[in-house]
Amino acid sequence: MLPPLLDATGLTQAFDYRLFDTVDLSVMAGESVAIVGRSGSGKSTLLHILSTFLPPDAGRVTLLGEDLYRLPLEQIEALRRYDVGIIFQFHYLFKGMRAMENIRVATMLSGSVIDPKLLERLEIAHLMEHKTSELSGGEQQRVSIARVLSKSPRIIFADEPTGNLDKETATLVMDVLLAYTQEHQAGLVLVTHDMQMAQRCDQTYRLSDKKLILEGV
Repeated sequence: MLPPLLDATGLTQAFDYRLFDTVDLSVMAGESVAIVGRSGSGKSTLLHILSTFLPPDAGRVTLLGEDLYRLPLEQIEALRRYDVGIIFQFHYLFKGMRAMENIRVATMLSGSVIDPKLLERLEIAHLMEHKTSELSGGEQQRVSIARVLSKSPRIIFADEPTGNLDKETATLVMDVLLAYTQEHQAGLVLVTHDMQMAQRCDQTYRLSDKKLILEGV
């Protein structure tokens, strides 16, 4: 059996107060995992720890076979560039650039190529020559997702990627993310308030009372 893409054990984090304590989470190749919970429960903080941006107060993150926070900074940056895809609620596109140019930046950095079928699945192929200022919020978010997926990440961390989208567009985005996970045998860790989206994932966890609990168990 192959090792997990992500294996986090004993994660503990506090700022002014304890957010969570001794959290464990594993993600296998081809698996999608959702994390839900109330605002302020620590979902986004947990995602930042899992996705290379924040060392935990205690615990260990093994990401793609590497003891993440024992790596030198240049190796962590290489993971972000080539193997880790991070999708935020806000798109963070480069202003003044066309949609295609935004996506091409990511592929140039990672050495990958843009898949025209991905643009068609996200229903943005006809928008590639538009500047970002000419796109709606939902279109900008889909360009941002195309930018992430175009570098062929082995694991995707998504923080409320459908939070600002209408239901139809949110469903489309989830279709694409889940299809990518299966087709590329990648991993997906999704933080969301939307239980309908969460329940489409293979596993749903709830962060509550400082613990991460598997729903339905």
